Amino acid sequence: MKPRTIPTFPSHAIILLVIALFLGSCRTEPIATYSAEKRGEYAHAAVVSGHPLASQVGNDILEKGGNAVDAAVAVQFALAVVYPRAGNLGGGGFLVYRSNDGSTDALDYREKAPAAASRDMYLDSLANPVDGLSTKGHLAAGVPGTVAGLAAAHERYGKLTWEDLVQPAIELAENGFSISETEADRLNGFQEAFLAFNTNECPFIKELWQTGDLLIQSDLAASLKRIKAKKAAGFYQGETADLIVKEMQSGNGMITAEDLANYEPTWRQAITGNYDDYKIISMPPSSSGGVALLQMLGMVENAPLNEYGFHSTAATHLMVEAERRAYADRSEYLGDSDFYPVPLDSLIDENYLQYRMDDFQPDSASTSDHLTAGNFVNRKESFETTHTSIVDAEGNAVSLTTTLNSNFGCKVVVDGAGFFLNNEMDDFSIKPGTPNQFGLLGAEANAIQPGKRMLSSMTPTIIEKDGQLFMILGAPGGSTIITAVFQVFINVAEFGMPLDSAVFAPRFHHQWLPDQIWVEPTALGEEVKSELSAMGHQFRDVNRMAVIKAIQRLPDGSYLAVGDPRNPDDDVSGH
Repeated sequence: MKPRTIPTFPSHAIILLVIALFLGSCRTEPIATYSAEKRGEYAHAAVVSGHPLASQVGNDILEKGGNAVDAAVAVQFALAVVYPRAGNLGGGGFLVYRSNDGSTDALDYREKAPAAASRDMYLDSLANPVDGLSTKGHLAAGVPGTVAGLAAAHERYGKLTWEDLVQPAIELAENGFSISETEADRLNGFQEAFLAFNTNECPFIKELWQTGDLLIQSDLAASLKRIKAKKAAGFYQGETADLIVKEMQSGNGMITAEDLANYEPTWRQAITGNYDDYKIISMPPSSSGGVALLQMLGMVENAPLNEYGFHSTAATHLMVEAERRAYADRSEYLGDSDFYPVPLDSLIDENYLQYRMDDFQPDSASTSDHLTAGNFVNRKESFETTHTSIVDAEGNAVSLTTTLNSNFGCKVVVDGAGFFLNNEMDDFSIKPGTPNQFGLLGAEANAIQPGKRMLSSMTPTIIEKDGQLFMILGAPGGSTIITAVFQVFINVAEFGMPLDSAVFAPRFHHQWLPDQIWVEPTALGEEVKSELSAMGHQFRDVNRMAVIKAIQRLPDGSYLAVGDPRNPDDDVSGH
């Protein structure tokens, strides 16, 4: 083992948005915070999600004897109610699972392009992208995968009845919940967009939302009841499907009854790799997260990062250059592996990753306009998102990330059904070489095709150490998700930080293009920034990046759950 240099960070800073099961009891912390941490006492099962009410639902399911998958399903349905800007019935996501015997699985329930979609559908007569066409309104929506994915996860791994898992969300929708000040501000800020695509019957349209207002969603409750009664068929067929199709027809959207009936999630083999004595288990394409994460880790594994020191010039430069190369490969090679021959084995091959770093210069920055995707012999082998990490008392673990893409997706609420639709079509390469709303480029691998899943940055991840469960983590945060997961793990594994310090520590991010290091406040000292500038690096200051939700298994077998304070709300985290 390498010696570890441990920086000083507050080891017991406030842990936001955590509900954990501690020997059958919970404690409420200030600012709607739930934690089992009790200053030195740790949980034997834990739930971390994007909203305390949803985490409470997950905790209740664990207390009833449900397992991690049961809790994850119940949390996701609850988030569809209490976290409408990202929690959803009208979006999609990814789930990575590790059972207590070490076996793993991965479920891809990413949205799909409708059958009527075409490669150039968002381009004008001059082949230029039409502003807003892939991000706002009915045409921006892909076929939702959330309900089908949750049903598939429960069918394979669930323990409690389906009805038990959906009922808490129904009650939240029927009874309503009080919104926070920032939730009120957000709803007020989107009124113009809501009015542009919805009728006044939309439950989110109101002259003025105020702190403490009760958000009741009767139509959504009815949709959830149909799902409770008929599982996935209660969404993809029957009344809810009819309402979706009617909504599409009213706004010139593309999703048809056939698109809904034909949607199926896909079980995939989790992508895995090693870093020192850790095993990384993450999501394969159509997510780019697992591949890019393993690439970054492989590029820095042999360097003495802990000797360089946390956010030193040498460590930051090396990690940025690894990030730059991984995102360059992402733009060229990654897409839905059901439609494009993603060279998966080659991209994470040790020799290839060494080759990618052959032109690394310790004293100068690469330039992204000259650094492109790597070449190899093919060996044939979003921004409004929410993440949930769960471990149950038996040690089964779930890392799950789901999304609508932008805040409130495409801003369309299905009339009579009560949920927002996604705007995930923007995650395709609507024109190769043209960035999406997060500045990410793509090529042929991610071009639009009917039935194809769009590429994602979501990175739900589970980590083992010495064969034992060690960490569960993931995040919302668009293009910054992958680098956040990368840096939090490195903070623990290389810099010896406790998990809360690793999550709270400020971060940097590079995604190849634009050729900038995005820097959170206080992430890099002035001397380090000056030295990096002299190497040729450029900077862009940002307030915050991805919002990590993580759980760590401690040496005594208990769990520490941490919610990220990068948080636009007083009581919920997001983006």
